[in-house]
Amino acid sequence: MALSLMLGNAGLTPSRIETRAAITLEKVGEGFEITASHLDVVARVPGASAAQFAAIAAEAKAGCPVSKLLKARITMNAKLED
Repeated sequence: MALSLMLGNAGLTPSRIETRAAITLEKVGEGFEITASHLDVVARVPGASAAQFAAIAAEAKAGCPVSKLLKARITMNAKLED
């Protein structure tokens, strides 16, 4: 959601964004916690350069409110389709 918003703020309208998340769930103390999340993002954004998309994706990852809520290590691969 953050990526879509930030692309829109940059004047770019994605025609497709697909995100897959893989989480790491570990036993911590008596319970379990999500300790990491890896996102694979593939997007088609007409008019965006690869560098522009990568910069916006990195900024969205850093500022995502859901990522902050999880307090887990977040990694991401973001790919711009032609």
